[in-house]
Amino acid sequence: MSTHLRTRVRAGDPTAFAELFDSCAKAVYNHAFRLTADWSTAEDVMAATFMEAWRLRDRVDPEGGSLRPWLLGIATNTARNQYRSNRRYRAAASAAAAAGLSVPDHAEEVAGRVDDRRLLARALTALAGLRRPEREVVALCLGEGLDYEAAAEALGIPVGTVASRLSRARGKLRALTEDAPTDPAAGAARNFPRGKREGDRPGRQTRDDHAPVVRPAQGGNR
Repeated sequence: MSTHLRTRVRAGDPTAFAELFDSCAKAVYNHAFRLTADWSTAEDVMAATFMEAWRLRDRVDPEGGSLRPWLLGIATNTARNQYRSNRRYRAAASAAAAAGLSVPDHAEEVAGRVDDRRLLARALTALAGLRRPEREVVALCLGEGLDYEAAAEALGIPVGTVASRLSRARGKLRALTEDAPTDPAAGAARNFPRGKREGDRPGRQTRDDHAPVVRPAQGGNR
């Protein structure tokens, strides 16, 4: 993302915000789902993130690289307001996992999708065992592939704190998955799934997102 785009975003150029949406909306949406385990809430978080980004546009540094860490930081704060307790996250994760596992697996044409959903369900179950700050660094570093510096920028915390939280989270995930019945579950905990999403989200077409998520089939209508 060019410095020129940062300057235009800071100036409130609507075209620049359209470009920002096109390049980052899917990443924000996927990140929001990892933090909330709820598709509808993730949509609300994504919409609120870009509204907040518009409100805070004058805080954008005209110099720098991609604005994705900045947007993911806003999304993280918004998700915190939506899901403040692990109890609520566990309930949402259980519901999402159940939805992912409820798809009939006898149809050959959907077998691959079912496998993706099962992987996602296992990852959600493992993430539900983490504290919120640990889940946030896992979502940013493992889900979105940010390095420690970018994750620290997104969360507004020191780089060392990111490293320590991620280290604790990895240890907990290993412990949580040691008792899992199959090896794929452990793989889901170590590497948050980057499967295929079914179809595109309504509205603007999104591009340049490297970590799509798996959306459970829900009878055609959500």
